[in-house]
Amino acid sequence: MTSEHHVTVEGVRLRFAAAHMATLGDELEPLHGHNYEVRCRVEGGLTSDRWVIDFSVLKRLVREACEALDHRFLLQRDSRLLAIEEREEGWTVRFGGRVYSFPASDVVALPIENTTAELLARWIWERVAAGLGAAGGHEHIVALAVDVEEMPGQSAGYRGALGAD
Repeated sequence: MTSEHHVTVEGVRLRFAAAHMATLGDELEPLHGHNYEVRCRVEGGLTSDRWVIDFSVLKRLVREACEALDHRFLLQRDSRLLAIEEREEGWTVRFGGRVYSFPASDVVALPIENTTAELLARWIWERVAAGLGAAGGHEHIVALAVDVEEMPGQSAGYRGALGAD
């Protein structure tokens, strides 16, 4: 069994404020928002310089993902319950008798089924993992974990293996 080291980043600028309305069963929550906090952890062996990753690289990747969501409406584009229509000027979302219209510039249409903290964590994980791959030099990193906190004491996360051997 090999032991791995880890690096965690959280706090300053690894957050975003956003509106959403998740589905629960066959119901739709009212439109509301959160001040989300994000924590990210990478696990792996040490480089020849004796570190897992430069903190600034990991913080930049997480911060970029957060900035893409900040001060936007998070739309679960792949929802099975919402009737969603994209138009040039924006998005229309229908559920039962409710109709919402959002300007295109205010919406992040995410390729997810629901805007739960679990799926937001996975979306951020995918962005960070892609960034690590594009940056190169991180082949020794074996796992990545992202936690998204909706409010103090209430978070969800996603952890997955990366391409290290």
